[in-house]
Amino acid sequence: MEKAVSDEIIRVEDLYLNFYTYEGVVKALDGVSLDIKRGEILGVVGETGCGKSVTSLSILKIVVPPGKIEGGRIKFNVKGKTYNILEFNEPTMSRVRGRYISMVFQEPRAALNPVYSVGDQIGEVFYLHRKEEIIKAVIEQLKREIETAKGFRKRVSRLYLSLYEGMLKNPKSLRVRLASKVPIVRRFRNLMKKEVRKRTVELLRTLRIPDPERVVDMYPHELSGGMAQRCVIAMALVANPILLIADEPTTNLDVTVQAQILVLIRELQKKFGSTILYITHDLGVVAELCDRVAVMYAGNVVEIADVMTLFKEPLHPYTQGLLESIPRPGKPFTSIPGVVPSLINPPPGCRFNERCKYAMDICWKQKPPLVEADKEHYVACHLYSGGK
Repeated sequence: MEKAVSDEIIRVEDLYLNFYTYEGVVKALDGVSLDIKRGEILGVVGETGCGKSVTSLSILKIVVPPGKIEGGRIKFNVKGKTYNILEFNEPTMSRVRGRYISMVFQEPRAALNPVYSVGDQIGEVFYLHRKEEIIKAVIEQLKREIETAKGFRKRVSRLYLSLYEGMLKNPKSLRVRLASKVPIVRRFRNLMKKEVRKRTVELLRTLRIPDPERVVDMYPHELSGGMAQRCVIAMALVANPILLIADEPTTNLDVTVQAQILVLIRELQKKFGSTILYITHDLGVVAELCDRVAVMYAGNVVEIADVMTLFKEPLHPYTQGLLESIPRPGKPFTSIPGVVPSLINPPPGCRFNERCKYAMDICWKQKPPLVEADKEHYVACHLYSGGK
């Protein structure tokens, strides 16, 4: 642990990740470095298989075998201190996920359990990360009831109040556990369930889901694609995380629904003050939504700049090729020659050398470092690092 010295939420430094397959070792991430600043929307763009998603999975430490993080650091700035996420054990990461860093996955139905209702699944996140806050709200409600209740109802409210106060001090106390076993007394937990349901409905309403009182009792198969994605976003926002990772959340949605989700993400970012890492392959979405952009190619970050600078003055040949390949009225359509190299046997030096029209001898011998070519404009290319 070290003191925080910047306004960065996340700084990824020289991240290496391999997948060990029967065909060979896939070098998926080859020294990835990038930073995510507080309050911004950072877009990560690149071709399929370039390492966008595994970078985000590495931040949450949910890379599954045969993937393995081989080296690097992921610095996480929280509460004025900086930690290396890769040093966290699993119990610590379980508290970080959802509470401080949340993720919206590409396929919403894969992220929802088909046998539980929307309310149950969103409510579970409330119980996991905001349970103390829920209990305090119930305690305040019971105190108000005691002031106006009479007779038996007042005695029941006092009993429930004592149980919730005990739960707040020690959720695993013997008294609370025994009360949870007695059929009549255990009804005291219904107050907490009602509070969670109320907050779930409010959250769904914030995400512009029509008739949230009905949707909260629906199951994933009853939802449209747009509603399912909104429910997944709701789950990610329950604990008001510091960082929200969105992994191509609009890929499988209709164009009109995509536009609604993008507007919603921007509004939620302003309302909750979250920092967002937005992963996409759509440069149009990047131009519309993001503040800064990191361009990835074959497991490397090749360029980082703010959106306006990247579109007006792209420096890396790959970024230039991406922008030139966008169909535009009155301009010829051009594509990047060649194909993405195999990450099992990538070319030496710069991984873009086989497709680059500016390739030099050094491009085949040495990997270009990520250098600051202009203010806050970083590029990994020997054209700007002094290579010849």
